[in-house]
Amino acid sequence: MKAVSLAAERAAVINALRPVVPMLASMAGPHLEVVLHDVTRPQNSVIAIANGHISGRSVGSSVLEGPQNDKGFAAATRIKSTDGAVHSLVDDYVTVTADGRELRSASAIFRDASGEPFATLCLNADLSGFQAAHGWLSQMLKPMVQASAPQSTPAGEPQMDTLMQEIISEAVGPGGSAVSMSREEKIQAVGAMQRRGLFIVKGGVERAAAALRVSRYTIYNYMEQLRRRE
Repeated sequence: MKAVSLAAERAAVINALRPVVPMLASMAGPHLEVVLHDVTRPQNSVIAIANGHISGRSVGSSVLEGPQNDKGFAAATRIKSTDGAVHSLVDDYVTVTADGRELRSASAIFRDASGEPFATLCLNADLSGFQAAHGWLSQMLKPMVQASAPQSTPAGEPQMDTLMQEIISEAVGPGGSAVSMSREEKIQAVGAMQRRGLFIVKGGVERAAAALRVSRYTIYNYMEQLRRRE
């Protein structure tokens, strides 16, 4: 194929790709760098670029100014197709900027009718902002999750049973027996249990009555007396 025809073919493809660069960037936002390379001019391969702040490049930059470990560009400069104008894609690989930031990259490689690669359209996504935001949100949400966990998980029966027993034991006293307690001491014990919330738990009144060796009616009577004293 004549050189003039190949040059015209390449120019047509590159002109068609130029408006794709700002279009992709406008849809994806400032975290995505879109670069169109003419790989036949390595000294100033960048012919169109959007969000060049990600790698620090601009139109006219050379291939040496791009991110490190660019598999797409390496493929474009080494691989010639034996089937003519067969384009290819190298997607989802990691490159590294000069200041050490990792980019998520992909490259489309365009070949002319002779099979020679002549252009690449590269995408480089800088996820460092998202990673920082994710880390900040994780730290902010972690205390909330820990604080809300006890509320979202009802206490099991064994735990409730233990807590109720502790409240009753503390109210009855060190001896743990109601046999020697006076009526007034039992009233005060009921007051202590009530302040701890024992009687709003199902079975609390019955357990208090059993511990103090009185009836449920007596517990309610003690509670009424305490109310009147207040």
